[in-house]
Amino acid sequence: MVETITATYKHDNDDWTITVSGRGKELTGKAPGIIAARDRADQLVEKLAPNERPTVVHLLNGNALEFTSAYMAARLTLPEIEPLEIPPSGGAKAAKEAASGSSKTSAPAASTSSSTSASSSATEKDKAAKPALPPSKQLPKEVEDRKPEANRPGVTAGASATPPVTRA
Repeated sequence: MVETITATYKHDNDDWTITVSGRGKELTGKAPGIIAARDRADQLVEKLAPNERPTVVHLLNGNALEFTSAYMAARLTLPEIEPLEIPPSGGAKAAKEAASGSSKTSAPAASTSSSTSASSSATEKDKAAKPALPPSKQLPKEVEDRKPEANRPGVTAGASATPPVTRA
């Protein structure tokens, strides 16, 4: 017959107290959070039943569902961290250029309309925030139209050079 092992959790201020009982023994441990407490319970179960995978019932306030919902809420809740600041690509040199470029930009002329000044200042901000690409990475300014294939008699400009495949 399989004997279950019971892990009972109690919340003590910032810590959790875990009591694992079964097979005539009782072990107790502490952990700083419910996730760490669950890991500690697994360690205590391993001491009670080495080299086995026994059935363990985890209880919070005598209720398995309450433990499960508290544990899953802790596992699925993301920690509150500050957003990362991403430096401009290109290393320190690009960051210095972006910083010096943004300090040198001036406000647009006051005589222009507000919509024009808003769009031009947005364009200036975009140029200041993005470092220039090297010439090898830049796309050509204009795309040329395809030249008609005048060299091949009987072939129109948009036609394929190879005949279509016939299917049997």
